Amino acid sequence: MGPNSFSNVANALTEHSRVVLSSHARPDGDSIGSQLALSHTLRTLGKTVHIINHDPPPPYLNTLPGISTIEVADTVKHDYDAAIILECGTLSRTEVNGLDRGVVINIDHHAGNSMYGHYNWHDDTAAACTEQIHDLIKELDVPLTTEIATSLYVGILTDTGSFQHANITPRTFDICRRIAAAGVNVAEVAATVYQNSSIGKVRMTGALLDQMQLCYDDRIAVLKINESLLRKTKCLPDDMEGLINMPLSAKRVQAVIMLRTEAAGIRVSMRSKKNIDVRRIAVSYGGGGHLNAAGFSTEMTQAELEPELLTQIRKALDSSTDLNPSHTV
Repeated sequence: MGPNSFSNVANALTEHSRVVLSSHARPDGDSIGSQLALSHTLRTLGKTVHIINHDPPPPYLNTLPGISTIEVADTVKHDYDAAIILECGTLSRTEVNGLDRGVVINIDHHAGNSMYGHYNWHDDTAAACTEQIHDLIKELDVPLTTEIATSLYVGILTDTGSFQHANITPRTFDICRRIAAAGVNVAEVAATVYQNSSIGKVRMTGALLDQMQLCYDDRIAVLKINESLLRKTKCLPDDMEGLINMPLSAKRVQAVIMLRTEAAGIRVSMRSKKNIDVRRIAVSYGGGGHLNAAGFSTEMTQAELEPELLTQIRKALDSSTDLNPSHTV
């Protein structure tokens, strides 16, 4: 609805005293980090802030400052003046009702945002939404405390794949320099994110690798998760962050598809290397994401979906200008 404007969004944040923050269902490190950093900032400015998400944070984020303030609900029951929606291409991605009762402020870095807010700041050059939140904090002249900086770093660390994705820019490292200067122990944060797995997740790791399928001359890996495997490994559904990236450690594997069968259908996640565009595939099924990390949900059966996806991934690999099969031995 409104124009794409950083300054308009920054001004709007100062004009409303009662604020609700929300992000996409099944939140990740960037969405939670963005919410916590912005909520700390707004409370510093004297605002009343409620964070409301449809689903709880992933367990590995449970030690983040302010994590206990996040409410899990499917409907907003608080009175508020403005709803700030982070990381959502459309308002419906939140799966939370009642976010349209006041002014809607839309902040996102994913390609394809529908600009649904009264105020919008869409910046697809940002490696993470927390980069955008950093810039807003700086504009609002709020001190970058250790608590705020820690949440910002979690978002950048996770959304860049530990600084491995092609979305990184000099801006990313400029912000990380400020984060480190604010007193964040980056090694400790990394250990919290990546060395805090449950035994169930470790079991799931072994099970997935054991039943992994390799296709197209071993250039595509397919991982499949269902309720039976979750029960067998005792892995919690919210504790599977990062599992999809494991096959990419193999030089030859260029793309990974994870198919997770649930009661409502299949949740699909995709990862890729270099300029292999999985976001375009996700969008064709009503999803979204980034060039190298995207996903969607569907009611299609696995028998219908899997061959379609493999065909599309093959086409993406074949059209990649950065990839030559002879270089992936």
